[in-house]
Amino acid sequence: MSTRTRTARAARPQPSAATIDKVFALVLHLGERRPASTLPRRLIPLFRELALPEPERDPDDIEDLIWAHWIAHKDLHASSQMAAAIEAIGAGALDLARAMLDRLVESEPRWAEAWNKRATLAFIEKRDADALLDIEQTLMLEPRHFGAISGFGQICLRHQRFAEARAAFQVALRVNPHLLGLHEAIEEIGSTPMRELH
Repeated sequence: MSTRTRTARAARPQPSAATIDKVFALVLHLGERRPASTLPRRLIPLFRELALPEPERDPDDIEDLIWAHWIAHKDLHASSQMAAAIEAIGAGALDLARAMLDRLVESEPRWAEAWNKRATLAFIEKRDADALLDIEQTLMLEPRHFGAISGFGQICLRHQRFAEARAAFQVALRVNPHLLGLHEAIEEIGSTPMRELH
């Protein structure tokens, strides 16, 4: 790694208020966007079922099926690269994961989950400005992505933008009302508005 890269990563530029506001506006208007045509149509009934207060199937099973569709790709090489990047993140090999995800978003720019996984990595590394740009790309392609919406809310919490965090969590819950941690986060935001929450 060059000195310049090390310094840039150490600096971790904070997201501007304008960037947060831009992604927030996108989150608030996700209902007006259609998912990318590259996403499988099989997701439509899964999201319909997931939105029910009491679906017939276990909500966790429905959620797992949605994630499986998001992570899958018709190109086997892209799928194996995604699996390797996820494994690298889990093993703490973040530089390796970053290189793989950079290549994936470059080669497959219409793959929402490639952007989302890179956003997740940026969030882990506290590169929130980068994470927000990737969340924006994710949501442009997959406006139902409750993981990306929740991630935006977490970034807002980290920067004490509590109203935006609450609203983002509420939007995510409209898509997936079974995210119990978000119900708790909304309650905690309401009870302690003046401090950062963890």
